[in-house]
Amino acid sequence: MQKYEIIINPKMLNQLNKDIWMDEHVPAVLKIGNNQYSIGLAYRGNVIRKKKKKSYHIIFKKPSSVNGAHEIHLNAEYNDVSLSRNKLSLDFFDQIGVIAPHSEHVLLYINGFCKGIYLELESFDQHLLQKRNLPDGPIIYATNYYANFSLLSPKKKLKTDLLEGYTLKYGDEDDLQPLEELIIMTNTLKNEEFEEQIEKVLNVEQYLTWLAGVVCTQNFDGFIHNYALYKNGKTNRFEITPWDYDGTWGRDLHGKLLEHDFVPITGYNTLTGRLLHFPNYKKTYANILSSILDKVFTVETQAGNVTGLLEELKPFIHLDPFLNRTSDVLDAEKDVFFQFIQKRNQYLKDNLIKLQDDKVYG
Repeated sequence: MQKYEIIINPKMLNQLNKDIWMDEHVPAVLKIGNNQYSIGLAYRGNVIRKKKKKSYHIIFKKPSSVNGAHEIHLNAEYNDVSLSRNKLSLDFFDQIGVIAPHSEHVLLYINGFCKGIYLELESFDQHLLQKRNLPDGPIIYATNYYANFSLLSPKKKLKTDLLEGYTLKYGDEDDLQPLEELIIMTNTLKNEEFEEQIEKVLNVEQYLTWLAGVVCTQNFDGFIHNYALYKNGKTNRFEITPWDYDGTWGRDLHGKLLEHDFVPITGYNTLTGRLLHFPNYKKTYANILSSILDKVFTVETQAGNVTGLLEELKPFIHLDPFLNRTSDVLDAEKDVFFQFIQKRNQYLKDNLIKLQDDKVYG
């Protein structure tokens, strides 16, 4: 496992700890192997900022790009017993053909003190597009639960701003207008008009593949949060990518066990509901999901991935000062993964037939 060491003036570290909600970056140095880089350091996340083990956001200053990235995220994965759900999920999306950030576990030290195992995540930005040889295009983050493609808030009140819940990551302010138009189209067009127009602005097959991925991994928040929209500059259509998937594979974001049937096969958000109203899109989604359930979301296919991740962590788990965890705990967590995959797979197969029922969203 790669060792990362952050060297920071204690005064700057105190500044971060004085206000954990401060998003302003403070200067520091990051050492990776024989290389060192000037960086800006800040805490990141929401719930995790209140925990003993916090997550970090790093911006490279000098040089401004390292391995093709201008910024990275170091996630504590504190509430995940396995420390692996996020990575396993993003790798899973990659397996099914959905753009997803790459990730790897690292051992983090700050001023010589071990802070434990972290998950380094790529930032979904223009630099990722360049690394993947993808056409340039605006990127918009879904930053809270208002990003539900609806005119209504999660509390069923009329939104005062259709773009509430979204943050422009890359592009110009004008690039937000197509998203606003997509939301209006989704909520106002008659069925014939919607079916005629939607594929001009949304890569529907890609969206339905993403939907299948969220449904399989059972990320409860994933339908109205924890995603990014990318407007492909070549096709001028939106594509969608996952983000922050620690509450998956049989546990919620707080680490509590979650029943395998907690999230329905259709997921939930207004755009999904509108798409699955049409028999041809239901059929496409059913075919995509069926293929994934047969070939990718199986214990046989995922067992090696799960075991490999957990075995990689075992030699280092005792070094994490925030975790009272042994390798036996990781071994036990394997059963949680496998039982969830087996039960979730069967549940989804049993419910595939319902996708052909016109009353799924009636």
